[in-house]
Amino acid sequence: MKFFQVKTVTETLEIIRNQYGPVRQPVTLPLSEALGMVLAEDIRSTEQVPHFARSTVDGYAVRARDTYGASDSLPAFLDIQGKVEMGKPAALRLSEGQSQGIPTGGMIPEGADSVVMIEHVEEVGELLNVFRQVAPGENIIRVGDDVMTGELVMSAGQRLRPQDLGVLAAIGKTRVAVNPRPVVAILSTGDEIVPADKAELAPGEVRDINSITIGAAARACGADVIDGGIVQDDYATFLARAQELFGQADLLLLSGGSSVGTRDYTEQVMQELGEPGVLVHGVSIKPGKPTILAKAGVKPIMGLPGHPASALIIFHLFTASLIARLEGQEPTELDKRIVARISRNIPSAVGRTDYVRVKLEKRGEEWWAQPVFGKSGLISTLVKSDGMVEIAAQKEGILEGEFVHVHLFQ
Repeated sequence: MKFFQVKTVTETLEIIRNQYGPVRQPVTLPLSEALGMVLAEDIRSTEQVPHFARSTVDGYAVRARDTYGASDSLPAFLDIQGKVEMGKPAALRLSEGQSQGIPTGGMIPEGADSVVMIEHVEEVGELLNVFRQVAPGENIIRVGDDVMTGELVMSAGQRLRPQDLGVLAAIGKTRVAVNPRPVVAILSTGDEIVPADKAELAPGEVRDINSITIGAAARACGADVIDGGIVQDDYATFLARAQELFGQADLLLLSGGSSVGTRDYTEQVMQELGEPGVLVHGVSIKPGKPTILAKAGVKPIMGLPGHPASALIIFHLFTASLIARLEGQEPTELDKRIVARISRNIPSAVGRTDYVRVKLEKRGEEWWAQPVFGKSGLISTLVKSDGMVEIAAQKEGILEGEFVHVHLFQ
């Protein structure tokens, strides 16, 4: 058994990026069901948006040169030639010295090249007094200003937001190919682990926290979750349950059983699930060193530390990236950071990447990161934290007042 031939954080992320991707074929959904899904296709427009020039304000369509020099004291005088109706073509052509009433979104009549806002004009019978000059193109959206024919509107790997669905509707794309939501199965292991709803604990028993927290974190990443329950430290039982869940899921997470104890069977189970087997056994990181990453066929399997805080930090760093790859996204797209100053000196061991939990505090115009110290098994430290600060492996620590990047928790 190749215990703890550890990888760096960067090496582990590169393995995730290069080894994993979607495991199921894309599905085609109507826009009404595609919110939050990740595109599996590039989308190019087959038409221009808008397909006619239109006004962005209520006012009058004019020729800009007919308004040059207009002011409150010396207005320009234009003839009014009817009004453009919404949803109908502009039938009249404007000639020199003419104007035409137009609502927001109305079609610009032929001959006009700008719109003067209604606040800057006065109607006097069939005569329009214009008190402000306009430039060519002012208050107008031209044909194709939004989207051009053949333009790449969205690329594969983009998660669909409400505004993305809007532009797809605008180009007449009502169904899209997306990668299915990943199915993540979670199996907790350990003789000491009991269901969270057990009212009274016997000496040595621990309620199952990880299936709740990791399951919630996976759902927050857009995955569907299977709670695989708890198995004791019996190899045959562990393997049988892992094989069952592996067949149902796109990603299998094994919580606990990843350290060097004689009864920790996680690596053996991972190897039995299929080739190529274990790719990472141990990451040079604190907390979370006993992390295992494997691959069986095209599916990922991950062994998370048993300590709840460590498990969540590893999820944030690596498992979220795995889920992103299953959806066809790049892991880097998930990392949300802000810049802050660290509030105190924090030492670190060279050669190991440390992640320190922090609480954010606003001081004047700057964010400050206050370390939240505690042992890796204390879930309450994460409740008090807004994110975590990375201390790179080559550094001996960070100094009070130093600018740091805070990885925000979801």
